[in-house]
Amino acid sequence: MGDLIAGVSVAFVLLPQAIAYARVAGMPAESGVWVAAVAPIAAAFAASSPYLGTGPTGITSLLTFGALAAIAVPGTSDFVGLAAILALLVGVVRIVIGLLRAGVVAYLMSQPVLTGFTTAAGLVIIASQVPTVLGVNVEETQPFIGAARAIGQPAEWHLEGVAIAAIVALGIPLGRRIHALFPSVFFLVIAAVGYSYLTEYSGPIVGNVDTGLPVLGLSVPWTSTWRLLLPALVISVVGFSEAASIARHYATLERKRWDPDREFIGQGLANLAAGAVGGFPSGGSFTRSGLTRAAGAQTRLSGAISGIVVLLLIPFMGLVSHLPIAVLGALVIVGVANLVRFEPFVLFKRAARLQFLVAMITFLLTLVLAPHVEYALVIGVSFAVAAHLWRELRLAIPAWTEGRTLHIAPRGVLYFASAPRVEEAFSTLLAQHPESERLLIHLEGLGRVDLTGALVLQRVLQDAGEAGLDAKVVDVPPQARKIICRVLGEDLVDAVEGTHPDGV
Repeated sequence: MGDLIAGVSVAFVLLPQAIAYARVAGMPAESGVWVAAVAPIAAAFAASSPYLGTGPTGITSLLTFGALAAIAVPGTSDFVGLAAILALLVGVVRIVIGLLRAGVVAYLMSQPVLTGFTTAAGLVIIASQVPTVLGVNVEETQPFIGAARAIGQPAEWHLEGVAIAAIVALGIPLGRRIHALFPSVFFLVIAAVGYSYLTEYSGPIVGNVDTGLPVLGLSVPWTSTWRLLLPALVISVVGFSEAASIARHYATLERKRWDPDREFIGQGLANLAAGAVGGFPSGGSFTRSGLTRAAGAQTRLSGAISGIVVLLLIPFMGLVSHLPIAVLGALVIVGVANLVRFEPFVLFKRAARLQFLVAMITFLLTLVLAPHVEYALVIGVSFAVAAHLWRELRLAIPAWTEGRTLHIAPRGVLYFASAPRVEEAFSTLLAQHPESERLLIHLEGLGRVDLTGALVLQRVLQDAGEAGLDAKVVDVPPQARKIICRVLGEDLVDAVEGTHPDGV
């Protein structure tokens, strides 16, 4: 019963959101409806989380538009065909990741990058809906330029549509106050359709929605597939990071295990199904996932029920032809508003300024490069990796002497980029104390040692031995003992616990 209630409740939110997000992706309304129908059903076969609301989302829709806008004109048959290919590619990538049990990649996106991207993406999506809400037709792919042009033409605003959009935007949170399961979105959409029909609303409307079966044998431009590989990879990982965050959060609250590999497969099946019906990539929604849990869902069957309900409603989709497009803009803005969060930036600046810089670079690039936000994300990830390598280069090496014994204690990560500093520290210390007879390298301060780091230690010990010093490594941490012993040999590894004075 919980799954049935949750499935039906989510369906009434999913359906209007699907139409709205289809516009964000540059797709016809019926594409969003079909994705909303088949994606949750397909995901239910393998999903790990009983709450994850699968279907069109703001982030995946924005990434889809950004990937395809430079290749084809939004809304055209070529654009629709490319979107279907993109969904299929995303599905294949996610299924392969799941089958290879490589679901850990869901955790590899650093929090500063993800926060910078999602916050900026939320602002990009909101900006893209400003002309829609105002009823101004603007031929501009850069969302902020388009929003500025629309705002700069007040004479062209359709004030009636703006008023309806405002009522919808305010009505959605008010409906949640009535009850968590109150389908305010559905009722507001129905009310808007009724108003538009009865008053002969003069603003832009959704228009005809094709309720026929999707054409499975699409004549798509397969020759452009290679141009979709990078966007498919980005959507596969980034879109799943959003879904993973949701599923992991609710699994923790329920004290249950969550399997990212299974979820990758489930989300992969969802995208294969979306591509098969001529749709666009799907993902996991925060809003719908929260509603699913609040409605008392117990198993992943709730998602399948949502898809079935949408499927049953498709023959009646012609009724929304009078829906003001301004309402769709309001639905999108309300749906992505929770992505815009600046509090984490304050924490990043206070806790780690380098990571704050990574977040800001990702944030600003996403705003500037929109709608091609996938490039901003790739650059942001590159900066995050560079920041990590730079931080790991800062290997602290306290060094001191006790009598005729030299002590070196590297602290941090000893890998190919930081290892040469150990050689420098030894050479400097030996030059300052040429009378020394013994060298001890203390390793308990190391978190990790790679092969190059172990080879550098070997070279330092050999150089020390040739210089007449008795040299050994001591205090080897458990996680590094295996590679240290294999490279240096047991005779150069001393189990003696060394003492570290505070002086450097």
